[in-house]
Amino acid sequence: MKILFATSEAHPLAKTGGLADVSGALPAALRQIGADVRVLLPGYPSVLDRVKRLTRIFNIDLPVHGETALLCGVMPDSEVPLYIIEHAGYYGREGLYQDKAGKDWPDNAQRFGLLSQFAAWLAGPQTPLDFHPDVLHCNDWQTGLAPAYLHFGKPPRTPSIFTVHNLAYQGIFPQDTFDLLGLPPESFSMHGVEYFGKLSFLKAGLFYATRLTTVSPTYAREIQTEAFGMGMQGLLYARKDVLHGILNGIDTVEWNPSRDKYLDATYSADNLAGKALDKLAIQDELGLERNPNAPLLGMVSRLTLQKGSDVVIETAPRLVELGAQIVVLGNGDAALETAWQNLAAAHQGKIAVHIGYNEGLSHRIEAGSDLFLMPSRFEPCGLNQMYSLRYGTPPVVHNVGGLADTVVHASLGNLSQGTATGFVVDVLDATTLFETIRRAFVLYKHKLAWRQLVRTGMAQDFSWENSAREYLDVYQTAIKA
Repeated sequence: MKILFATSEAHPLAKTGGLADVSGALPAALRQIGADVRVLLPGYPSVLDRVKRLTRIFNIDLPVHGETALLCGVMPDSEVPLYIIEHAGYYGREGLYQDKAGKDWPDNAQRFGLLSQFAAWLAGPQTPLDFHPDVLHCNDWQTGLAPAYLHFGKPPRTPSIFTVHNLAYQGIFPQDTFDLLGLPPESFSMHGVEYFGKLSFLKAGLFYATRLTTVSPTYAREIQTEAFGMGMQGLLYARKDVLHGILNGIDTVEWNPSRDKYLDATYSADNLAGKALDKLAIQDELGLERNPNAPLLGMVSRLTLQKGSDVVIETAPRLVELGAQIVVLGNGDAALETAWQNLAAAHQGKIAVHIGYNEGLSHRIEAGSDLFLMPSRFEPCGLNQMYSLRYGTPPVVHNVGGLADTVVHASLGNLSQGTATGFVVDVLDATTLFETIRRAFVLYKHKLAWRQLVRTGMAQDFSWENSAREYLDVYQTAIKA
């Protein structure tokens, strides 16, 4: 099967979040089970600098967009073939979607309209490539117009898959932007790309794609409801028969505590001695008091309301009173960043905060922490809770989305049956979160029970192979349809 995988970011070339991790890992997993997958990416500076065997296929002068080129190369490490759109005016800047001040680029509609247009062109019957895809796989709003371009293009129409990684990001632009993107006027309607008088890239993908997927079974059900549907619940409910929830996997080579290059000491489920050393190392690195017995809570996250950062901030002083230490890595809302920095200043040696992102530090926090905090208000899938389980760090999560699909609460029944892997709150508020963590601390003191909890989590299989096979099944149903 030939698959063109269109995305706006892919690890390790360009990353702002989980979409990049999926776009780096899923194509590689699909290739390992026999599919011919090629990834289409914008030519950001980081992409052009790091892609191997980069060559130029053609140049073209496009209406509206101007001088554009298509390059090819291969992904570092995985050797997945890449097609790269080179457009210095659109992509030759720092920041994938926003400038340094955190403001969206004003020409994002044109930038990702071009990505969508290229995806449809290269996947369609008029492709200039020798590679003729059986299916086009689009990801998030940045490629949402591609199924619309295919729908209004010349037959035969290549089937398309549209994956929602986070429904909160919808690619909404003023109506006058529509005229710049080359879609027919009839597409700007309620039964098309129009959304309350504006253009929505996300709605275009949801409406025109042959099949829809999202990144966990629970999230697929949630987004059909008003509570989680972000205004798209009616359309998603109407298309529920073609909507599939497929749980993301993780890169089990990069995220492997027994051979992680970022760790001071490696370890495994059979020999956890290295994890205790990693805890002391992260305490030293971030200026926490060196105390092997203090429960260390880790959090690697965007500092946003979605991720429940405000609830953790409210809970943190009481947790410190219980003897806990907290380490936070991330950035996001300015007010939340400031609140975390104030907490760290008020509780020196107990709370450490690193504003920004650091790949190596994220690995060391996962390894050195005793518990991982991820109480998201909503979570399409989430990856960090799976990293945490693999690293023997039981996560504390809210019972939503992919968190509900991956973490088994440490109730007495689940502990006795040997199925518990973490701690789940059904109601997200500071009191419930505090009480749940307090009970976790009680279990933490019972070393045999805690070790069993840790080892059960480490035994979970979150590799990409099963998910990749589910995607192949969806591709097949789209082709038949």
